[in-house]
Amino acid sequence: MPGVADETRTVEPGAWRAAVATARDEGYAFLDWLSAVDRTYEDPGPGFDVVCHLYDVTSPGALRGLLLVTRVADGEALESVTEVFAGAAWHERETHEMFGIEFAGFEDGTGLGLRPLLLPDGFEGTPLRKSFQLAARASKPWPGGKEPGEGHESARSPSRRRVQAAGVPPPEWGPR
Repeated sequence: MPGVADETRTVEPGAWRAAVATARDEGYAFLDWLSAVDRTYEDPGPGFDVVCHLYDVTSPGALRGLLLVTRVADGEALESVTEVFAGAAWHERETHEMFGIEFAGFEDGTGLGLRPLLLPDGFEGTPLRKSFQLAARASKPWPGGKEPGEGHESARSPSRRRVQAAGVPPPEWGPR
């Protein structure tokens, strides 16, 4: 977007809520979005990057954007920012549902806590994690000419083994 200058700040998980509140007090009073990135397979310090994008809209034609980033270990809770931005409730619910990240102190005024937002009742799993098995690949035939690993049974190359494509669950997984 023309006229938008973005700054990025990396903060420790224990300072997350305070960093968001400080940014709001500095003029970044518009919450654009909050989500996460699965970094559980990276070194050092695997986990999830929780990202919050804020705007300072006080100067017409000269938007200032701020990206706050923190790394949360798998299974650890991050402090909710719903007291700082009430609109963060929707984003935190989505991030909880899609990545499994807990937000301590979450409050959206309903008293119902973190609960499903987008997925159907009874859905199991966290679909935006890299470890999530793609159910569509297990229940529908692959539209390509061959499944990955098929067609390698010829006598010319007996040493080739079947290769499972990324995200494809094992054959025993799925509807029967």
